[in-house]
Amino acid sequence: MVSAPHGGKLIERIACKKLSDVSELPRIVLDEREVLDAENICFGIYSPLEGFMCEDEYRHVVEFMRLPNDLPWTLPIVLNASKDEIDFSVGDDVVLVYKDIPVALMHVEDIYRYDKRVHALKVYKTVNVEHPSVVRLYSLKEFFIGGKIELLNIIPNPFERYTLRPKETRVLFKERGWRTIVGFQTRNAPHMGHEYVQKSALVFVDGLFINPVIGRKKKGDFKDEVILKAYDALLKHYYPRESAVLSIVRYEMRYAGPREAIHHAIMRKNFGCTHFIVGRDHAGVGNYYGPYEAQEIFREFPDLGITPLFFREFFYCRKCKAIVNEKICPHPKRYRLYFSGTMIRNMISKGERPPPEIMRPEVTEAILEFENPFVE
Repeated sequence: MVSAPHGGKLIERIACKKLSDVSELPRIVLDEREVLDAENICFGIYSPLEGFMCEDEYRHVVEFMRLPNDLPWTLPIVLNASKDEIDFSVGDDVVLVYKDIPVALMHVEDIYRYDKRVHALKVYKTVNVEHPSVVRLYSLKEFFIGGKIELLNIIPNPFERYTLRPKETRVLFKERGWRTIVGFQTRNAPHMGHEYVQKSALVFVDGLFINPVIGRKKKGDFKDEVILKAYDALLKHYYPRESAVLSIVRYEMRYAGPREAIHHAIMRKNFGCTHFIVGRDHAGVGNYYGPYEAQEIFREFPDLGITPLFFREFFYCRKCKAIVNEKICPHPKRYRLYFSGTMIRNMISKGERPPPEIMRPEVTEAILEFENPFVE
């Protein structure tokens, strides 16, 4: 059966009517992460959150990885402001603006300071500014603003045809008769290792929900449009039509490793998934987390309400002539061909085609249609 939303209720915070004029309200200007978080709150992807976190919620999440009511929640969802920007008080309404678009109306419930070092150590397990989210954190202003929000406008979405909200995916899954659905998070073009993991999971459930992250990425990552075209090619040629759904989520990666793996699972639970794939180094960056730390953290959340499916590292064995892992392949490393994202990107940047044991030819062709498929 399609999973219940996190906290038991799917949140929808859409303004009943557009405000004819919000120009007289105080404004908070959002950055790219905050505007995507605002949309994800209002469409229920972050259920049960109804707004940006107040201080009690924030401190519980940072310290205990749970909301004050003990519901699992691992990442702070916060709105940042400087002292100079705060020309309002608790109890006031403010308009949240992104690139001159009034995105949401917020009822201010809290204004509070926070400790950047504690935040970094607890959430990212490091204060090293080489970590992309730590360097962002240290550039933030001194206050967080908490309170419920209502969506006024959606920012432009170039991938609207790939976009389904939780309300829509839940209807779609029921229409297809799927009682069990496995979610797959990705920020890469698919190689054979991804396909093997997806199909292995699909053997045990009714449907596969491929949910690429669309939003700011690191230099060298595949561009959003490349990822989607690559998946279009894979699904067209190698998946039964009724077995998989491709839909994006607009979200900025935190690279928070184990904590973010839990957050990703909660997001897919809200879409209706009953299972979630967690691979090696899920949501990791650099060497800040152990290769399977993002799997181990699930032991701390038996009440999460979605079943994680753990996969070890896969490789192609030239002796087995199959995709395998260490549990099922007895052959030495000289027979192994690993699914290295770096190797694949290096080959493609030179106009070379990865071998078919590594990437489907149709997927390679889709990627090579782009003059520069990588984020610069």
